This record gives sequence, structure tokens and C-alpha cells, in this order.
Amino acid sequence: MPKVTPFLWFDTESEPAAELYTSVFPNSRILDVSRYGSAGPREEGLAMTVSFELDGQRVVALNGGSDFKLNEAFSFSIDCDDQDEVDYYWEKLTDGGEEGPCGWCKDRYGLSWQVVPEGMDALFSDPDPTKAERAMKAMFGMRKLDIAALRAAAEGVPAS
Repeated sequence: MPKVTPFLWFDTESEPAAELYTSVFPNSRILDVSRYGSAGPREEGLAMTVSFELDGQRVVALNGGSDFKLNEAFSFSIDCDDQDEVDYYWEKLTDGGEEGPCGWCKDRYGLSWQVVPEGMDALFSDPDPTKAERAMKAMFGMRKLDIAALRAAAEGVPAS
């Protein structure tokens, strides 16, 4: 069975990005760094590729130049067990980055993340469409997702 490996394109930030990601997620480590040599095309000694594991998932980051930029068309989704995990990942990934709507954010290197609490699918697919709609409307007003507020909205409890 072939393995699928995300391959991220950076200008010159692949090594510090991999260092950040492996410091934030458990079971993560840098596996290998290959560097540009005198033949180029980038500055000699600059990391060309950085292979790393992100909570066991292999990822490769390339310093390929400024031709392409990361954007929201690709993101990593983080399934969080509770609000403490949501808060932890949100804080770490938005430090130097930016908050987006509905649980999306970008880290300081421009990579997009979805920080998602457990139970979101159940809220949005509730057999009672009114509950699902209230939860969805509440999410649209959030940046970092608040599990308690989403559940309260689903139940029709006014926000405090």
C-alpha cells in the first residue's frame, strides 16, 4: 500500500517551521534535513528539505523559493479531545500567526490549521435540524471554537 506524504512548499522557512511543528505536537520529531550544496540553486547550506513526523504522520517541507505560497486550499485538521486541547493548539499555532473564522487559523509560516473539538460532526448532523442550525450559526460567529458555547447554542441557551 503506498503512503501519502504531505509536501509543504516554503521560501526559506522549512527548517524553523518543522522545529515549531515538532515542538507543538506529541510524538513528533525531525527525521532528516538535506541541504543545498554549491551547485544551488539556493544558498549553500540552506535546508532544501526537512522530513519530519507530526504526531506519527510523515511530512516533508521544501525550501523551494518564493514562486508558490501556502494558502487555505490546504490545511491540517487537529481533532481535539476537549477545550483544553483546543486552547493549547490555538495558542501555539496563532502565536505570530493569525486567527481565522470557524476554528481556522494560520501559523507564523502561513500554514492553515483547523482546530476542531470532538463532537462537532454530531452537533452539525443532529437529527433535530433546528439544533444543528443553531450550532452552525454559533460557529459562524467564532474564531477559536468554544465547545460549551456551541453545545449551549444547539440547545437554544442564549449566549452569556
